[in-house]
Amino acid sequence: MKDKNAPSFPQRTKRYAHVAGAAVSTGVGVAGGRLFHGVDRQNEAVLLRAALGRLKGPLMKIGQLLAAIPDFLPREYAAELTTLQASAPPMGWPFVRRRMATELGADWQKKFDSFEKTARHAASLGQVHYARHLDGRALACKLQYPDMGSVMDADLQQLKIILGLFERFSGVLSTDEIFAEIAQRLREELDYVREARNMALYWDALASMPEVHVPQVAKELSTPHLLCMDWLEGEGLDAVIQTRNQEDRNRIASNLFRLWYTPFYACGALHGDPHPGNYTFCSDGSVNLLDFGCIRIFEPEVVQAVILLYRALRDNDSSQVVHAYELWGFNHPSKELIEALNIWAHFIYAPFLDDRSRPLEATNATTLGRRAASRIYQELKKIGGVSVPRGFVMMDRASIGLGSVFLRLGAEVNWFTLFNEMTEDFDFQTFSDNQKEALEKHDF
Repeated sequence: MKDKNAPSFPQRTKRYAHVAGAAVSTGVGVAGGRLFHGVDRQNEAVLLRAALGRLKGPLMKIGQLLAAIPDFLPREYAAELTTLQASAPPMGWPFVRRRMATELGADWQKKFDSFEKTARHAASLGQVHYARHLDGRALACKLQYPDMGSVMDADLQQLKIILGLFERFSGVLSTDEIFAEIAQRLREELDYVREARNMALYWDALASMPEVHVPQVAKELSTPHLLCMDWLEGEGLDAVIQTRNQEDRNRIASNLFRLWYTPFYACGALHGDPHPGNYTFCSDGSVNLLDFGCIRIFEPEVVQAVILLYRALRDNDSSQVVHAYELWGFNHPSKELIEALNIWAHFIYAPFLDDRSRPLEATNATTLGRRAASRIYQELKKIGGVSVPRGFVMMDRASIGLGSVFLRLGAEVNWFTLFNEMTEDFDFQTFSDNQKEALEKHDF
């Protein structure tokens, strides 16, 4: 039976035309090895963000991913593209009414006590409406935009071209595995049935932590393209930065760190998108996680490698450093490659090697990040580049994204204590058994 949501050739062709039109209208092109050019980059960047926001879809998320790669885009483009997810205009009521009827039937409004016509939030793949369950519960109804399968295929083709150009001009990273990882994660975000399983997995992993909140799914009102869950009230990151004192912001940063990494060390699950639109904060500093589309399940060996690499750096044990990289997926890494990877490792792990409360700026300021990225780039270029294991993509995205949030919060936390509390009792076999049980329980 043909999947009614499967991408069609006309749909893909239409998307290619729209994407190309957005690029042409903003003066985007490839010239002299640079992906973007123009006399007025700032103005072009604003226009590009607006064009991609109108297009919606994964290309918005792809723009954010590219903006996170140091020195890949001119700074004007990077600054604008990082705001994409928060700036998408919502679809109107006629669209919503048709989409809801498709998902829940013509009488769909009778299945809610109330349903707001105007979306409260809109992002790259869908928009969220506030509603009331018949039993009185407040609900967040996440409705996917139409034809996302077609849009996904078209946008991933654009990404493949961009990554190919980056590989050709940089000569540093083989991008095949990077593309495969991003493509798989983005396709998973279209599957709201999987997202509901992710949510249940996180509910279990975080059940003993009052400082974090996970919504529950209203299964009877959810479909593969509509996800209805508890509505969680809270403030956004900008409001927290403007109104909370240092102590509150420190508490929020600690809670956000626990929220992000407790599931990773409990069952290998890591949220790959720490964009501020995916969580809010309560008055007591606790955190609401709102989106579960970009959850990556890591193999036990990778979780072991993360902890082993930390301990090896802490103890200055070079043989264990090599073993950790091998567990990550680097086969027989050369001495030169290990030296290049160690630049990255010391940059990422530095806050966790210093047993004191301190701001992240001491090691993770933007200038230091760019400096580290530049050094790594030069070292990898000397040895002819490297193929990055797929798991690195989401791990780096989470680490760098969270680091950016902690910088904005101006948090002063003992990162050493936080990390060691989570990992000091780690046992590989126990973890493997617990992960298997957790994933089987939720049908992964």
